[in-house]
Amino acid sequence: MEGNWALTRKRPRLEQRARIVQTIRSFFVQRQYLEVETPHRIPGNAPEACIDAIGSDDWFLHTSPELCMKRLLAAGYQRLFQICRCWRAEERGARHLPEFAMLEWYAAQCDYHHLMAECEELLRTLVPSGRLTYRSRNIDLSQPFERLTVAEAFQRHARLDLRQALAAGRFDEQLALHVEPHLGQQRPTFLMEYPLELAALARSHPARPGVAERFELYLGGMELANAFSELTDAGEQGRRFGVEEALRREAGKPPYPVPEKFLAELAAMPEAAGIALGLDRLVMLLTDAEAIDQVVAFPPELL
Repeated sequence: MEGNWALTRKRPRLEQRARIVQTIRSFFVQRQYLEVETPHRIPGNAPEACIDAIGSDDWFLHTSPELCMKRLLAAGYQRLFQICRCWRAEERGARHLPEFAMLEWYAAQCDYHHLMAECEELLRTLVPSGRLTYRSRNIDLSQPFERLTVAEAFQRHARLDLRQALAAGRFDEQLALHVEPHLGQQRPTFLMEYPLELAALARSHPARPGVAERFELYLGGMELANAFSELTDAGEQGRRFGVEEALRREAGKPPYPVPEKFLAELAAMPEAAGIALGLDRLVMLLTDAEAIDQVVAFPPELL
């Protein structure tokens, strides 16, 4: 029987991927993080207008392990990380898979600035030389990463300013077409302080009304991670879930059940911050892969 050449030629990158995952685990264990496993099949995900879950009988495959990991924080766990599979419907492209690998970590008594520092430490651990070459572009990891607010980024690069884009319902369009291609090209960029209406689970900035303590990390024009200081007000979180659910229904999407157990335990959660990092995309960057298919053994078309 002939071998599968599409699989065979991936071996060098899959070997690199295995070493990257081992380094990540060592990084977090050395920093006193506990590795945890949470269920992949849950009664319901946090409602988000732009993310659609995949059903599993009368439950759902999780789009992120965040709800369960935050419940662990509420139960007294201080530092947690997890590497797991996640699922999101109708996501397929050069940087997207419907089933993908996620690295998430959470730390109590911290805010989003702490996570920015850990992102810098993690990437420098993975790239000891401090120089990353991706698609013929050199990215400097040795210097402090750029910190750019969303408002500043729109002022520099978008065709509309931030408020105009939000009012016209064109935020995602302006971000994808005009802002993101400029981010993280010479050094990584933290795109930070998102409008509050685009951060349903994030804490409000104490000094800037209408702004959330949220950032996304970009390298080479690619969004790699999404992070924020956690909202711990159960009443406000329930209200925001209601807003997201209303947007889903207006778009004709199926309703999600309210995550009642998460909301009931949220008041016990300490001040904390959490981050979700796309592991497949990280491997793409570290192995200079053009498409996500090159860094996973079985994209859906090979099954």
